[in-house]
Amino acid sequence: MTARVFGAVDIGASGGRVMAGVVDGASTTLHTLHRFRNGPVQRDGHLRWDLTRLWNEVLAGLRLLARDFPETESVGIDTWAVDYALLDADGRLLAEPVSYRDGRTGPAVERVHRRVSREELYAVNGLQFLPFTTIYQLEAERSAGLWDMAAHIVLLPDVLAHRLTGVLRTETTNASTTGLLDANTVAWAKDLLDRLDIPPGLLPPLVAPGEVIGPLTPAAVEQTGLRPGTLVTAVGSHDTASAVVGVPATTSRFAYVSSGTWSLAGLELRSPVITPASRAANFTNEGGVDGRTRFLRNVGGLWLLQESVREWEAAGLAPDLDALLVAAEQLPPGGPVVDVDNDAFIPPGHMPERIAAAAEGALPDPAHTVRCILDSLATAYASTVRAASALAGTGVDVVHVVGGGSRNHLLCQVTADLTGLPVVAGPVEATALGNVLVQARAVGAAPATLEQIRADLAATQALRVHRPS
Repeated sequence: MTARVFGAVDIGASGGRVMAGVVDGASTTLHTLHRFRNGPVQRDGHLRWDLTRLWNEVLAGLRLLARDFPETESVGIDTWAVDYALLDADGRLLAEPVSYRDGRTGPAVERVHRRVSREELYAVNGLQFLPFTTIYQLEAERSAGLWDMAAHIVLLPDVLAHRLTGVLRTETTNASTTGLLDANTVAWAKDLLDRLDIPPGLLPPLVAPGEVIGPLTPAAVEQTGLRPGTLVTAVGSHDTASAVVGVPATTSRFAYVSSGTWSLAGLELRSPVITPASRAANFTNEGGVDGRTRFLRNVGGLWLLQESVREWEAAGLAPDLDALLVAAEQLPPGGPVVDVDNDAFIPPGHMPERIAAAAEGALPDPAHTVRCILDSLATAYASTVRAASALAGTGVDVVHVVGGGSRNHLLCQVTADLTGLPVVAGPVEATALGNVLVQARAVGAAPATLEQIRADLAATQALRVHRPS
């Protein structure tokens, strides 16, 4: 069988990469071509994403893809969820997008719920309450001065796809994070849009993972160097949706933790769980590939560790993270645990101090802070998996940790100890693998079912198993 090549643009809240995925039978090999940092910047009174810079980084990566893998057939794009750009009638960016970490949505939340109660909202979209969900951001946007100039509200991966193809679409897995998608019909929730006075025409038509968005425009061919006819294919454009495709599960009774800047922990189900109990537990029903439901909770992530290290570096401590992890592992268990879901941890700045305050001052040095962060994350993972299992009425035999957190031995081992279940760590690049394999499947270069895709990953990827102590 001839190997085939697909490009993956994978951008998270703290960094991005452009990768080539070489699919050769059951084996998929990733080649990292370009990595770049990401993060919100203060501008015009808000925390914003520098989408202009990110676009230039994507182009730089695609040029390397064209140079090293000229046979590339298709490109897929995934990013973090909920954030969007406003475009004018000509498709031009009106302003750099505001980050979900900006504090603008506080007053907007109650304005939304005066028109649609929390119970009514959950019955339609099945989403956990998060103050930065797109539905609240759009309410805040209405008073920001650009609302009347906007012709299109476009989620960030779809903005990049539009620049490459000239086609405006909204991919369904990411649309499901906005609060504006009906979780049962997988269509825009017209009644919600009407009640919130959001013109439906502002939202582009929906496209499912595996569908072709379009070929590169002549301008994009010139900008990237990719050959004419190269396609942009919709993938799970919410990075967690792609990551769940890349979970190397060999049983249906698995839980997953996509552990990165955020952690998303839960189950893959055939249909949503929209009940009073799931709403009370603040569980979300997000769209997955092949119409699956990602029944999960957003859990505080490695953002706490990333921000702490940044603060220590800025203070001149410049700790070596590997040495800190070793020192944290040597500390005894049973130390302080904080609520990683506390909204106080969402904004940047002063993270070690905020964690110490939540731990009531019982963190004398960075190693103790790191141990507290990892114990707290593992505690949240374990409780979330148990709750998901109970709410969905399904058992769990194994927990898969994918993403950056899968490299953290202590985090995975404590998760195994607290869940009493084996934890399979890896692959680190589950998101890019899921991105590539959805593209490959669309042209017959990968198995037709998610189950077989995952079985192939389990047989070919480097994984590490942590068993309960």
